[in-house]
Amino acid sequence: MMNNDVLRSVRYMLDISDGKIVDITKLGGFEITKTDVIAFMKKDEEEGYLDCSDEIMAHFLDGLVIFKRGKDDSRAPQPVELPVTNNTVLKKLRVAFELKEEDMHAILKSVEFPVSKPELSALFRKFGHSNYRTCGDQLLRNFLKGLTLRVRG
Repeated sequence: MMNNDVLRSVRYMLDISDGKIVDITKLGGFEITKTDVIAFMKKDEEEGYLDCSDEIMAHFLDGLVIFKRGKDDSRAPQPVELPVTNNTVLKKLRVAFELKEEDMHAILKSVEFPVSKPELSALFRKFGHSNYRTCGDQLLRNFLKGLTLRVRG
């Protein structure tokens, strides 16, 4: 899934402003401007559209975890995971919103996209593990839709 689509979805889900996106990305250790955010929010055929890079998305997701859960001073800062895959986005959202396995199943079931327990756990395995499974765009899109329903009500 494109980083811009994920950014738009999270922005809508949390009902936050462009300025707040700048602040969240700053929490993740990266500086962007409000002008950049406005360009990220445009559709790809619109004039002034800017592609959200993996580096910016990685810092935004790390900032989102800090924004939702607070900074953990007991751990050393972790390096950003590049490239940002759908699996990475799913993991970061799970951590940011403190979701358990049951919550993940409930979210996917709420949008009529049920996933079995082994399928779901395979998405969170380390790349290269024998049971690792790539998260598809459709699954991530449905998860974002379900999470939005849960957060916004």
